Amino acid sequence: MVWLFISDLHLSPERPDITRQFEDFLAAWRGQASHLYVLGDLFDVWLGDDVAGAFGAQVAAALRRQRDAGAQVGLLHGNRDFLLGPRFAEACGATLLTDPCIREIHGRRVLLSHGDLFCTDDHGYQRMRRVFHQPLVQRGFLALPHRLRQRIGARLRRRSQQDVAGKAPEIMDVNAQAVSDALRRHDVNCLLHGHTHRPAVHQFDLDGRPATRIVLGDWYTQGSALVWDEHGFDLRQLPRPAAARSGSETADPAG
Repeated sequence: MVWLFISDLHLSPERPDITRQFEDFLAAWRGQASHLYVLGDLFDVWLGDDVAGAFGAQVAAALRRQRDAGAQVGLLHGNRDFLLGPRFAEACGATLLTDPCIREIHGRRVLLSHGDLFCTDDHGYQRMRRVFHQPLVQRGFLALPHRLRQRIGARLRRRSQQDVAGKAPEIMDVNAQAVSDALRRHDVNCLLHGHTHRPAVHQFDLDGRPATRIVLGDWYTQGSALVWDEHGFDLRQLPRPAAARSGSETADPAG
């Protein structure tokens, strides 16, 4: 069995190069991968399943093809697409996962998360996250007209970009104590997440035992994927999409 993990693609109609790279990546693994997990921020923004439009349908169809080829597809919410709902998941043939969740991968129990839960030093962001994840707030937003949702979403994104520009990078990274506490709470020694856009494999000591934190990268300028088979895991960089190679696009600093 081959498990594939990706995160932080930030797909949008404005970056067709990344969408093509995503579709090419899926096509290359179709029929070979037993599992495909997207650990949040599949989309750059998601304003509700009812306004997915043609672009949302295109992405859903790509994921559905993986499911039809025999792969189990799982989706985690990110900080940009936390409003992904059951209608989109059904169109993909995917399961919406709880953040965090545990999966056993080739005999190892692994904690999966988008990752923003562990950025506890960013107090302002955590306050905002708690508000946006309240069911009542989400239902109220989804009841608004589409154009009003667009205006509110654009305003929040501008504010987020301004906030990120004024913060030290270490504040927006995960907190080591929060990671260790989560591993102890769930009785695991491996965490896999995205969000920070800092792909790496971190080995560290947890109560006298080895532990691992694997971080997926974003897809703005360089694709990122984790391939995990019976021989172990491999964190891979993917070829840069055409627009990024030409220098016509730059990475969005906001997670």
